[in-house]
Amino acid sequence: MPTYTCACRSGFLDASKKAGIASAITTAHAEVTGAPPYFAQVIFNEVPSGNHFIGGQKLEHDHIFVFGHIRAGRSAADRKALIERLTTDVAKGVGVKSFSVWVYLHELPAAAMVEFGHILPESGDEAVWAASLPDDDAARMQGIGKAAG
Repeated sequence: MPTYTCACRSGFLDASKKAGIASAITTAHAEVTGAPPYFAQVIFNEVPSGNHFIGGQKLEHDHIFVFGHIRAGRSAADRKALIERLTTDVAKGVGVKSFSVWVYLHELPAAAMVEFGHILPESGDEAVWAASLPDDDAARMQGIGKAAG
């Protein structure tokens, strides 16, 4: 349900840092909002040198931008906690100061989103929604992120 896009300069993050950041974002979102971790997706976009400007000037320092699309309905306190947690955890995962991490959250109405082939539930209604899904869809969705065995 939440989709987080992380943008940074090409080559700034290796595969290990990307995996760590994806895990940190997924964990933060799940712990702050209560949504199951299998809903979160994290996408990395690498920006070629010379294609990122701040204040009209070419970006010259290490920087990562995290843009999250989340369902509407979270309290102001939860949104603040999520933004702060994402900033701290991403900065730690990348090895930069929080100055270099920008986080924006954009809320979308649940009824305007489809995932796993079904219109999403309102925030807090995930368990009822998941229980109403066809068995195959629910099993596949709930198996995301679990080790194959």
